[in-house]
Amino acid sequence: MKKYLAIASLFTISIGFSQQKQRFTYVRPLIGTAKMGHTFPGATVPFGSVQLSPETDTIAFEKDRKYNGKVYEYCAGYQYADKTICGFSHTHFNGTGHSDLGDFLIMPTVGKLQLNPGTADHPENGYRSKFSHANEISQANYYKVKLDDDNILAEMTTSQRVGFHQYTFPKSDQSHIILDLMANIYNHEEKNVWTFIRVENDTLVTGFRQTNGWARTRTVYFAMTFSKPIKGYGFKNYDTENIYNGFWRKFDQSKNFPEAAGPKLKAYFDFATSEGEKIKIKFGLSSVSANNALNNIDVEIPHWDFDQVKREGQQLWEDELSKVTVETINEDDKINFYTAMYHAFINPTVYMDWNGEYKGLDQNVQTAQGFVNYTTFSLWDTYRALHPLFNLVQPKRNRGMIQSMLAHYDQSVHHALPIWSHYSNENWCMIGYHSVSVIADAIAKGNDGFDTKIALEAVVSSSNMLYNDGIGDYVKMGYVPEDRSGASVSKTLEYAYDDWAISQMAKKLGRNDIYETYSKRARNFNNVFDKKSGFMRPKLADGTFKKEFDPLDTHGQGFIEGNAWNYSLYVPHDVAKLTELNGGKEKFTQHLDSLFTMQLPDKYFENTEDITRDGIIGNYVHGNEPSHHVAYLYDYLGKPWKTQERVRMIIRKMFHSGPDGLGGNDDTGQMSAWYIFSSLGFYPVAPGSDQYAIGSPLVKKATLKFENGKTLVISAKNQSEKNVYVTKIELNGKEIPRDFIRHSDLINGGELTFYMSSKPKK
Repeated sequence: MKKYLAIASLFTISIGFSQQKQRFTYVRPLIGTAKMGHTFPGATVPFGSVQLSPETDTIAFEKDRKYNGKVYEYCAGYQYADKTICGFSHTHFNGTGHSDLGDFLIMPTVGKLQLNPGTADHPENGYRSKFSHANEISQANYYKVKLDDDNILAEMTTSQRVGFHQYTFPKSDQSHIILDLMANIYNHEEKNVWTFIRVENDTLVTGFRQTNGWARTRTVYFAMTFSKPIKGYGFKNYDTENIYNGFWRKFDQSKNFPEAAGPKLKAYFDFATSEGEKIKIKFGLSSVSANNALNNIDVEIPHWDFDQVKREGQQLWEDELSKVTVETINEDDKINFYTAMYHAFINPTVYMDWNGEYKGLDQNVQTAQGFVNYTTFSLWDTYRALHPLFNLVQPKRNRGMIQSMLAHYDQSVHHALPIWSHYSNENWCMIGYHSVSVIADAIAKGNDGFDTKIALEAVVSSSNMLYNDGIGDYVKMGYVPEDRSGASVSKTLEYAYDDWAISQMAKKLGRNDIYETYSKRARNFNNVFDKKSGFMRPKLADGTFKKEFDPLDTHGQGFIEGNAWNYSLYVPHDVAKLTELNGGKEKFTQHLDSLFTMQLPDKYFENTEDITRDGIIGNYVHGNEPSHHVAYLYDYLGKPWKTQERVRMIIRKMFHSGPDGLGGNDDTGQMSAWYIFSSLGFYPVAPGSDQYAIGSPLVKKATLKFENGKTLVISAKNQSEKNVYVTKIELNGKEIPRDFIRHSDLINGGELTFYMSSKPKK
């Protein structure tokens, strides 16, 4: 009898384990798809080359040949409030404040063929369809929606380089798959430079397109395979400007002719379908060739089992998310945490074919030797917390990203590291040379499995590109003059921080000459501090401060995406000097308090796209990156309890599990990385240092599994909604200060215990 009881007990334990929810099931890709989160709800694998997701409108970049501000809402192609879907394209940014991509839009339809997308008000006039969120499912690596107008069920999943579509059709002898090669995100009349398409046989289509957008020279090749032979097909060329057609004009290229070329092409493929019949499409991408795109399909998905690809992709997510296991105060916190990890692990994206080939910055075919090549480097955002997070839980990938940056440097005619780059293009967006911060942070934390000698050469070269964005004046004068280069104060402050990062890197690598030079440059923030106003202030080339100055205004005051109140706090590498400039610890504390409690009227940011009311607390702008370190400055002032209450307050106000659950753009994972660090109880105020500032953990318990084989268990004793204050911290049973902790203390594993209380310990 005891034997049977033991067996029954083991069976019960086994069932219990099997019923534990997998981490990827907590992911809600729809978080951030409303308002200005700019995330996409579609399918992708971790750091995937394909992001297969719906487009809900066709807003153009231009209106009357001028910038159309409405397009900003569609950086990810999808807005939760929309009622129609235009199709499903294969490339998307996650949470950016500008955009590109939206390659190769596919839309299934039934009935009369329509090749225009129609409008949101009248979808019946085109191929778009109404849909309902009640019939929409968005999961890690799986998206499903019913297209109501044609009664088609659309499902999609991905592998690393292949999008896998599955469309369930009604009975019809007029079923179509439309491939719109003109569709783009941030589209404009001249964006498509060229498109080319070949029907190789009755199940295989190949081609490419080249676009001139944010990335001005971007070529993407594709291979498209159908699970069912095509009944018929055709093309329409919308290029009305070209009067020369050569001797191609003797063919009727519009119907069942096996190739087409031009800047503005759309294609369609006809089928007869029975009720409930599934037509599947595998769509491979490559930056090198259509043959490589087809090989990517053959290697990654050599079968037609849609559910298998979905399962394999979701297992990849489970493997990545299992790096951190959390216990939380409530279920929503677990949803927010794992969705933040999901968003943090989308970008940068793998950018090479299965054989290691990719299109380089020099537009030649390169081969990644001994590393994985990545693209999508939004470095003005991600140097702050995302790459430091990778140094903690994704060190191998972060090394690959740095090697990708060094390859960019090697291929750059400017001899510069990336600033904001994607798809073998530098788009020069935003300020600073923040690749140096990413590299310096990796070296500071011992994650230096790359050529550090070349890396030091690269950071010095990037910081001395004198013709770029006021750097020449900065090096010569010690600041960027506003009358020569706009956003001058922001540039001066960010250059000074980057120079400090270079100095720390040089010091660790034994180059004292470089250390001395850049330590001096790192003090340049002093040159734009105005003692009279108490703020960082734009200075002119003649050495005087700009007369018209309003520290609340985000427009024309020498700052980019911020005002003097927020940016004057950006000296993360020398908070002691910043404190001195602000009159000492007590006065500076009062100043920080005012930031959170004052009211910023809408007029001060109404023309700044990246700042909205949803992301503001007082005058603290959490919805944009320059302020992300600010709540942790109280630690440096000897008042950690203020950091603790501010951090927990920010988490509760800025993050929740609805579609509008982000207070601003996720910015390719930076917003999510802030949430992850802050939930764990610490934050990297100055990347390039091995020090973290302590906050207030949101988790009850977190287990971090590191690549070095060690495990860190973080526990918050007496954790609750009210117990936001830390009274004591122990590392492996020994009490440590409540202000800071080092990277080595974490990465060596063990137990980090926070003791929480509803009352601050001052």
